[in-house]
Amino acid sequence: MKSRILSSSPLSSFRTLTTKARNAARPLPRTLPRRPANARTLQVPSRLTCRRLSSGSRAGTPNPANSDSEQALDADGDAEYAPSEHDLRFGYYDIILPSEPVVWGTAHILPRPVPAHIPRPPYVPEHFGPGADEEMAVAEEDAETRRRKLVTGAEEVGRLRRAAQLAADVLKFAGTLVQAGRTTDEIDAAVHELVIACGAYPSPLLYKGFPKSCCTSVNNIVTHGIPDDRPLQDDDIVNIDITVYLDGFHGDTSKTFVVGPEVDDKGRELVQITEAALEAGIAACGPGKPFKGIGRAIHELLKGKDYSVSPQFSGHGIGREFHRQPWILHHLNDEPGEMQPGDCFTIEPAIIQGTDPHGWTFPDGWTVSTENCARAAQAEHMVYITDTGAEVLTRPSI
Repeated sequence: MKSRILSSSPLSSFRTLTTKARNAARPLPRTLPRRPANARTLQVPSRLTCRRLSSGSRAGTPNPANSDSEQALDADGDAEYAPSEHDLRFGYYDIILPSEPVVWGTAHILPRPVPAHIPRPPYVPEHFGPGADEEMAVAEEDAETRRRKLVTGAEEVGRLRRAAQLAADVLKFAGTLVQAGRTTDEIDAAVHELVIACGAYPSPLLYKGFPKSCCTSVNNIVTHGIPDDRPLQDDDIVNIDITVYLDGFHGDTSKTFVVGPEVDDKGRELVQITEAALEAGIAACGPGKPFKGIGRAIHELLKGKDYSVSPQFSGHGIGREFHRQPWILHHLNDEPGEMQPGDCFTIEPAIIQGTDPHGWTFPDGWTVSTENCARAAQAEHMVYITDTGAEVLTRPSI
């Protein structure tokens, strides 16, 4: 799970695009509503921004407002459109948008129960129960909690490894559930049950009010997607971000999955380049190496390609705390600092189609979409610095 927004675009900043229109025109709302269930999807109409689109039906209905696409009738009398610049550049896929009516925040989403015998991380409210929200949560914000710490003792390193491996195993399990027709809320429920069956706590649950046990980010959602009742489609990609709290330590990892055979080549290439960016960042790690080398390695990989890395979110130190220093920047940067044996941190680049990496946040306060509706993918591992190199703690077990 990404640690923090490093910067944010002003809500009044809009970016335009053109693409194939398949939806009936509707009045544009001033704000973008969302509810946790039944998030609606549509293909992007012409001359409207992702940020300003209203919820609509699935593909199939022409939009008369689209003047940039050439309209014709097929043999059955249905409207057809020539591919737009957006289609040709980014491909075909559903856009995830907030739903109506407007619901701000997440206090209306009931958290799943966790048995009393499962140890909670410190930020979980003492009186865990339905309706718990960010007002009740104790955030990890104090300087002592957030400072950089090394994990060096044999017992602590062992517990860190076990938490990381459990996260990897849960992510592998979650990947087997990714299929068309299954909702992300169903995946969240299965992840929740597995984590507590292993005697662990799902770290995202009630972290600053987050209402679910994992994050699921589909297509144009960059990160922090809240699982809901929208069924996955054959042409979706979905990132699942898993964090567990076991024996006093957090384990954190994520991966973007291709849902079905209808995902186009551009979507598959995005997933592949994201995995390559993660591996490039890992290859830059080792004792005495600069943290800024991670961002440089990812920058070099993406140079000359029609992709960008989100500068809004960082990786983070991890151990007894969910998020702490060092902050890992995935873009080109000049941040000081070198890796030391005992450092443990996540590398989790979010790669976005095109050269505009800006994102905006839904009214739920968590879900972040690209501003221009381009697809995003993310991959994450925990890296532990040893005396001789860098060990990835969240590689899946065979």
